[in-house]
Amino acid sequence: MTIVTVLAVAVGTYAFRVAGPLLRDRIELSERLRDLLSTAALVLLVALVATASVMAGRQFAGVALPAGVLVGGVLAWRKAPFIVVVVAAAACTAGLRLLGVD
Repeated sequence: MTIVTVLAVAVGTYAFRVAGPLLRDRIELSERLRDLLSTAALVLLVALVATASVMAGRQFAGVALPAGVLVGGVLAWRKAPFIVVVVAAAACTAGLRLLGVD
């Protein structure tokens, strides 16, 4: 029973991923719908980042983690190199925690 479920999920996932390239030229979306889908993807990404940066499990993560994410976000927005973004965000979070800011 378990192997059948795993195979069904694998086939469904593969079919879903292959459907995009195969149907790309057959389905024409309106410009308004494209804009709406783009905005929806951005909103979901922002919600994920906000949730991950503010919560640690089921509890508030404290001030240090959101501050580090904010520093990383600003540097990424300013088009800093990826390694600089990661190191600065980690350094900000670690520095605040070292100073006793939770």
